[in-house]
Amino acid sequence: MSTPAPPDASPAPVAPPPSRPRASVPLLVLATLAVGYTLWAAQDVLLPVLLAMFFALVGNPIIRVLRRMYVPRFVGALLVLLGGMTVTGLLAHKMLPSAMDWAQQAPREMRQLAPKLRELTKPVQDANKAAESFARAAAGTQTSKAPQVVQTAPDDPYRKLLATPRVLASLLAVVLLTFFFMVYGENLQRNAIALLPGRQQKKFTVDILHSIEREVSRYVLTISVINTVVGFVFAGVLYLLGLPLAEALLWGTMAALLNFAPYVGPLIGIVAMLLVGFISFEEPFQSMLPAVAYLVLHTIEGQIVTPIILGKRMALSPLVLILALMLFGWLWGIIGLLLAVPLLVCVKLVLARVEGMEGWARLLE
Repeated sequence: MSTPAPPDASPAPVAPPPSRPRASVPLLVLATLAVGYTLWAAQDVLLPVLLAMFFALVGNPIIRVLRRMYVPRFVGALLVLLGGMTVTGLLAHKMLPSAMDWAQQAPREMRQLAPKLRELTKPVQDANKAAESFARAAAGTQTSKAPQVVQTAPDDPYRKLLATPRVLASLLAVVLLTFFFMVYGENLQRNAIALLPGRQQKKFTVDILHSIEREVSRYVLTISVINTVVGFVFAGVLYLLGLPLAEALLWGTMAALLNFAPYVGPLIGIVAMLLVGFISFEEPFQSMLPAVAYLVLHTIEGQIVTPIILGKRMALSPLVLILALMLFGWLWGIIGLLLAVPLLVCVKLVLARVEGMEGWARLLE
């Protein structure tokens, strides 16, 4: 008696995983607009926090060196913060009288500068007038100028009085947040990582946060030191050209701050140095020297010094950098220009270490 053949024991077909739903393009556009509006509307809260994180990243490498010398983190953070505030206060005390003098004399100096600029642009103005006359003669009509409506803003004496406490409160918030980020930043990271469910996720998150924090801190501190050296060297050049020491320090500090915004900052600095040269000196050749010195110094720093020190690991695409400067400058003004490059570096480092996002990191290079 033959036994029946066993049924075919082939495995049952496995159902394919459900496809991941994708958001529609209009939904992505609306979400992007909502995020942009939120960043703009919440800038009074976000900017002190971001500035404090920026200053904490500058101070963290110094605090780590102090901890190797058995200095407690609390004491090291206090020393770094007090040292930074002392240097800032000394520079402000040295530059404030000169800045006030420039603010008071700028309108009068600009009126005196107008004849010089008019003489330089006289050929262009004559050519424009000749072209306008030729166009009117060809048309046979005399165009009449439309009346201009000038609106004057009402003089509100209480606006400045109300704005001063807000500025002081923002500065105090930045100082306190910087201190707390430097002291309690590691504990905050540790407690946030403890909320993750898996041990592998915790280990991966700890590695990526520590590496990113070290690399970004080193980058921000290096850029800050380079820009500070550029500011002092440029102040020395202006002092050798004949400017008073206080004014030289003022424009050197401005050059250091503008250097945090690539392309846009140096362009503003060159225009400002042209105006300073025309106001401070009488001869045309001597008037061009501050702008030429600024351009040469920035070229040496941007093309030789910074690439040698940082290498290509922190290199960013010029197009992406310009777009980031436009976006953050439009959202947050001057502070946005200051924070655009560190934020873009943070995004690049995160994308480079997350699996599957390496292509987006290469897109930023």
